[in-house]
Amino acid sequence: MTPELNNSERRRSSRFPIERELRYKTLNQRAEILAGSGKTLNISSSGVLFTSDHDLPVGTRLEVSISWPAQLNEKCLLNLVARGRVTRHHKGQLALQIQQYEFRTQSRSGK
Repeated sequence: MTPELNNSERRRSSRFPIERELRYKTLNQRAEILAGSGKTLNISSSGVLFTSDHDLPVGTRLEVSISWPAQLNEKCLLNLVARGRVTRHHKGQLALQIQQYEFRTQSRSGK
């Protein structure tokens, strides 16, 4: 199935339908930190769409940690850790615009 392109399409990057476990937390120093978990629905180089227990407002700064399917040296589990801002929310889903990211090795407990 090829996605249709129209004038309202604003995405600059291709999205890939990847379902992975995800944890998130807010990054606002002046407010209570909210944390939760969900699953990614799709990922691109500039954003991620995921399920969420919280309906966070647009502009909320988040850090997400995604269990990555590839391993370092075929034996070390990885997490993709990304920071960015919520660009939209709808029915238990959040879209995050990625502003920075890094891969981190995963501890044996999976965190």
